[in-house]
Amino acid sequence: MKIQPLSDFSFVPHLRPGDRIFAGQATAEPRGLLRRLLEEARAGLLPQVRLFVGPIYSDTFAQGLPDSIQLESYGAMGRLSALARAGRISVFPAHLSALGREIEAGRLRADVALLQLRPAPERAGWNLGLARDLIFQAAARARCILGEHQPGMPACHGGDFPADLPLAALARAETGPVELPVPPPDATARAIAAHIAALVPDGAVLQLGIGTIPNSICAALAGHRDLGLHSGVVGDGLVDLVESGALTNARKEHDRGISIAGIAMGTRRLNDHVDGNRAFRLAGPEITHDLATIATLSRVHAINSALEVDLTGQIGAEAVGGRYLGGVGGLVDFQRAAQASAGGRAIIALPSVTAGGESRIVARVGTVTCARSDADVFVTEHGVADLRGQPFEARARRMIAIAAPQHREALDRAWHAMRGRA
Repeated sequence: MKIQPLSDFSFVPHLRPGDRIFAGQATAEPRGLLRRLLEEARAGLLPQVRLFVGPIYSDTFAQGLPDSIQLESYGAMGRLSALARAGRISVFPAHLSALGREIEAGRLRADVALLQLRPAPERAGWNLGLARDLIFQAAARARCILGEHQPGMPACHGGDFPADLPLAALARAETGPVELPVPPPDATARAIAAHIAALVPDGAVLQLGIGTIPNSICAALAGHRDLGLHSGVVGDGLVDLVESGALTNARKEHDRGISIAGIAMGTRRLNDHVDGNRAFRLAGPEITHDLATIATLSRVHAINSALEVDLTGQIGAEAVGGRYLGGVGGLVDFQRAAQASAGGRAIIALPSVTAGGESRIVARVGTVTCARSDADVFVTEHGVADLRGQPFEARARRMIAIAAPQHREALDRAWHAMRGRA
């Protein structure tokens, strides 16, 4: 197929009124195509369309949205939060595992798919680079697939694009993938990581996210052995785990010797590590987030975070104070799957206070993402609260004990005021 310069590409012949366009997320964002889409929409050249995206970490939407584009997402992660505050995003509050099924069933219709591609390293055809997520399922059902050629992008095993899916057009945009540098850990992150490292046994299979705390956890696990990885996303901490000798995937019941993830989200260091690496493989959410698949692995330790948690174990990952800031994502998928795994644990790790000093452990969560019946263990810099098999009173005591000291008295008063109506 002829690869045309991005400056010569137009969406006009490819879009129909009411189309839903799916675009790759995070490090798989086709920035060149999206910017071209916004340019043509602002010029009044395009019909009314819907644009479905995941987390965005670039400045693509820094200038806002033209009126002809309705933005859709499964959350307000990354730089989507400003658009969410402005009421410009329609949020689908669904588990990530369910979104793939909705696409496949046609209830979440995919008309057009925008994705990054590079030549496949071992066969004729194309490779998706750093992600095999919802965009893969959307492309399989789309009327029109538009590719952004990124020749310098890494090629991951498991990311080859099916030869039987025809590309309508391919535009060159050598911007390189989005990179996600992470600030160095502070004392809070290191304390949380130390507590979690004490909970994780040798041979555990890890699921964890990206950011300062996950990277700190990976560093704290350097002395462990035969850890495995089965995760939705993975960051630069993967490289630390491999280089320390902690991560071998040697004890996994399947995919032995191979780390599994849906998307690599880090810096050039991670990109170089996963490029062509046979010990790393991409998989879609039908595998990465599937409870039955995860439950066949032993000792799965799912490590996630939240915006706030409450004294009974309810977890809020979507909104605080009426402001939508996060999303459901894969939190509940992994919270349940880890507890279905033999010897597994579902760990929620978070600093005890916000940047403004407010407690992230609250009397009652405003918007509940994960029910208290799915609660397992919570970790802050002040300690560990194991809620398994505990009634309300014991849960409250344990959660108050890991709250910031300056907030414990107020939380205790709030608990006594609400006892009997939790």
